[in-house]
Amino acid sequence: MIQPPETTLVETTRVSCDGAGAIRGGAAYRPAALGHPRVWLEIDEHGYVDCGYCDRRFVLKGGPADGADQASLPDIASGASL
Repeated sequence: MIQPPETTLVETTRVSCDGAGAIRGGAAYRPAALGHPRVWLEIDEHGYVDCGYCDRRFVLKGGPADGADQASLPDIASGASL
């Protein structure tokens, strides 16, 4: 597997992503021209979730995926199960 395009460490299990601007639960910023519709994502027991639009990965701080090799973890879109 390859690394996700961007990994953001967050402190809440519910995050929003619009591909641009500030991220709720994180501190990243992107220009608005690179955005997509805002979606709300829920981090489950795996400790991370991937945005279905921009592939940004949100990792729960202190969760099971925090500190793990992100390239070895499968993609998990919100609502998906392994």
